Amino acid sequence: MPNSLNRVTLLGNLGQDPEIKTTSTGLMIANLRIATTENYKDKVSGEWKEITEWHRVTLWDNLAKIAYDYLRKGNKVYIEGKLKYGSYDDNTGRKIYTTDIYATTLIMLSPKDSNIDVGSSSSQNIVNNPSYSQGNDIVEQLAAHLTPDMNDEDVPF
Repeated sequence: MPNSLNRVTLLGNLGQDPEIKTTSTGLMIANLRIATTENYKDKVSGEWKEITEWHRVTLWDNLAKIAYDYLRKGNKVYIEGKLKYGSYDDNTGRKIYTTDIYATTLIMLSPKDSNIDVGSSSSQNIVNNPSYSQGNDIVEQLAAHLTPDMNDEDVPF
């Protein structure tokens, strides 16, 4: 059993088309911006409110190729990966800190066409898998698995 765990799970929508880069050695890198949105009922005003968080996700090699070929702005995706922290100096000399997610698994929930339904981690691409034939079924399965049964009283604010 590992002593620690660095794991992130996201289910959201792409805010823009993937940004693709290729290293001098030919390794493909894709950068995604994924939006996740939560809705909650404000206990004071009784109004429903929405919070959107933006996440920077990096995909490498085979996952980057899948992103380049099939993902577009607005697509729904499921991502698993790990957090990576970094920093750089901007052009004014100020240090900028970053938080990125390095993806290890990608599941496309809004396929470009009906022949390509899912892409998954680096060595195994799942394509034309009948168990993933319906994008909406996947969303429902993931939502049921990832979202606990909650009601308005369970929300802490």
